[in-house]
Amino acid sequence: MEKSEHIEAIRDSESAEAAAPEAAALSEREVRQAKREAMLAAGEEAYPATFDRGLAGEDFGRNVAQLKSRYADLSDGASSGEDHTVAGRVRSIRRHGKMAFIDLEDSTGQCQLFCRANVVEPKSWELIGSLDVGDIVSATGEAIRTRRGEFSIAPEKVTLLSKALRPLPEKFHGLADPETRYRQRYADMIVNPEVRDTLLARSLMVSAIRRYMEGEGYVEVETPMLQETLGGANARPFRTHHNALDTDFYLRIATELHLKRLVVGGIPRVFELGRQFRNEGMDATHNPEFTTLEAYRAFADLEDMKALAEGIFRAAALEVLGTTEIEYQGTALDLGRPWESVAMSDLVSRRVGENVSMDTSVESLRAIHERLGLEFEESWGAGRLIFHLYDELCEGEIVGPTFVCDYPVEVSPLAKRKAEDPRLTHRFELVICGHEYANAFAELNDPVDQRERFIAQLAAKDAGDEEAMDYDADYVRALEVGLPPTGGIGIGIDRLAMLVTNRASIRDVIAFPSLRPERRASARRDENVR
Repeated sequence: MEKSEHIEAIRDSESAEAAAPEAAALSEREVRQAKREAMLAAGEEAYPATFDRGLAGEDFGRNVAQLKSRYADLSDGASSGEDHTVAGRVRSIRRHGKMAFIDLEDSTGQCQLFCRANVVEPKSWELIGSLDVGDIVSATGEAIRTRRGEFSIAPEKVTLLSKALRPLPEKFHGLADPETRYRQRYADMIVNPEVRDTLLARSLMVSAIRRYMEGEGYVEVETPMLQETLGGANARPFRTHHNALDTDFYLRIATELHLKRLVVGGIPRVFELGRQFRNEGMDATHNPEFTTLEAYRAFADLEDMKALAEGIFRAAALEVLGTTEIEYQGTALDLGRPWESVAMSDLVSRRVGENVSMDTSVESLRAIHERLGLEFEESWGAGRLIFHLYDELCEGEIVGPTFVCDYPVEVSPLAKRKAEDPRLTHRFELVICGHEYANAFAELNDPVDQRERFIAQLAAKDAGDEEAMDYDADYVRALEVGLPPTGGIGIGIDRLAMLVTNRASIRDVIAFPSLRPERRASARRDENVR
């Protein structure tokens, strides 16, 4: 887009906003802009680079919550005799003649500014008269408790730190549309504190997972996000072009193959917490970019990965909730109890009312599909048909933490075959309340077998499977150098955050979820209105 076109697009966007139904507050925005211009014309700063943080800056380290705790025993109507500086956002203003009451909020809570014209310096009193809700200010004064028992700062000085030109949305009506809430996450966090609490809880959870992994001897690494070869999962990728190399790349769909290269290279326990990108649909549990933990451990098996999964989930719950007994969307769960392991074919057998296994004929499995009204493809073998029955009928009915085991090799191109039945693999998926949270393998380390499975993936791609993997020749070469027996696991961090914060949508635990571009979204809403 040319520069002039870009500027015109911005103006069009602002004009469209002015014409929007919710633009009734725009007149207030104009009033605020006028206040800003008046301040600048008078030589005042509306956005200063620094401010007086109190005596030598020492008191500014005390936030609202700390001050309230420090003066918890201060009697009603008493003064502390000590000055402090607080800073935050104005949430409400009540002016009564020579007094003004301002509710100031920082990240830890709210306190009152008890402003009196005979105490506040004249310049600050003039400023108080022009403040708007949403402005960010600092205030320096004595800590007191009013006769009504309200902890307050009685300021002598108030400084404007940032003039808010746009009024805050009213909590229940001004920011009700879910898409608007996710798009304007900054406003959502201000008017809905539980949103901020959820994101902070996620941060605590991720830190706890890192500590747990390091405590288990795992080393955190970073692997490429731009990958020349598509691999590590079955998914549709995002493509991009690197100009300097004149080469197409994929945004990674998994970190698996690079992490296992590091195990080959001699790092026996390795993990990565990072973004993955899949060019697929969006729903309550899927976002095109998402975060996973992938971990690999040399000389480990599937039982070790089960223990690792239980440990990670319990560490996350304990950090956020202080207990392993949690509730998710009305269902009570105890993550501290031993988790069940069950074969996929056993779940399918119970659900369809007849015995199903890899020995069941393809014809019989197709007949079950037809009886239950499920579509299938003629090219599917017994393993994929059984997996499809499980996926459609069983996964959504699982409640408590369950390791679903014995996946067919047809749907597990990177997992080691079971010696007792080479049609099955050493693989599990962890399912809780009908959703998959983790996927684990005893990793395939036979380079000949891996080469054959990659070739089968290429055949599937040629047949139209857009999610099939590429042939990764370098990874096969790494396996030829020698990968020890290795256990590996991938855990969906966003879904785990949903679990421990009791959120039904993945958008609630991602700070900035993927959304339709705003102008296109507005056009779609207009079309719906018409």
